Amino acid sequence: MHLTETKPEIKHSKRFWHWWQCQRCATGKVQAREQILQAAFDEIHHVGFQAASLSRILAHTGLTKGALYHHFGSKLALGYAVVDELLLEYLREIWLRPLEKTDDPIKQLISSLHKMGENIRQEDLELGCPLNNLAQEMAPIDEGFRRRLEAAYSEWRGGIESALLRGQKSGFVRHDVDAKSTAATLVATMEGCIGMAKNAQSRELLLQCGRGIIQYLESLKKHTRKRKVT
Repeated sequence: MHLTETKPEIKHSKRFWHWWQCQRCATGKVQAREQILQAAFDEIHHVGFQAASLSRILAHTGLTKGALYHHFGSKLALGYAVVDELLLEYLREIWLRPLEKTDDPIKQLISSLHKMGENIRQEDLELGCPLNNLAQEMAPIDEGFRRRLEAAYSEWRGGIESALLRGQKSGFVRHDVDAKSTAATLVATMEGCIGMAKNAQSRELLLQCGRGIIQYLESLKKHTRKRKVT
């Protein structure tokens, strides 16, 4: 008697990554192209790009293959669009736009980390970061994915770097902080925290790692001495 492993049914959530809601996709007036992108994001996040099924993607949209190929010439083109449009939008909405609106980047980064910790769910832990997942899977084997994913990471690092430089000018960040190196360290650490928590299936581990990042961010603050009143 041979035992075979039964693959679990893939259940797609109604949202993207639970702690991030794509604003343009939540309007209730989603066009065919947007429907396909949403379903493709979810499918890729659950099983990876290589195992992603166009038939399953279409089944979740109610659209035909003709509609898919009208908007995307191939599965690869669809995967590229998920990175260029949805994953980049996620980065900009959660991390970059809030930083552009403040002269105190440390306070804002800590706020974003708290938001992540408060809203992340068990399914998010099981699936991991969609950007990092694709980088691990596709960067070694497809140059188009690698370039797009690096462009996303570069924009993320660059946004944090610019915010830190602005924070130094406004007096919130220590002047001896190397903004470029710090930005790279923060992005790598945040992605590492999510990856480690995914492997351990532990929300507490993620929160523990997040607390460590917050302690590091606190150490970057410029502290001013109070003058003694004589």
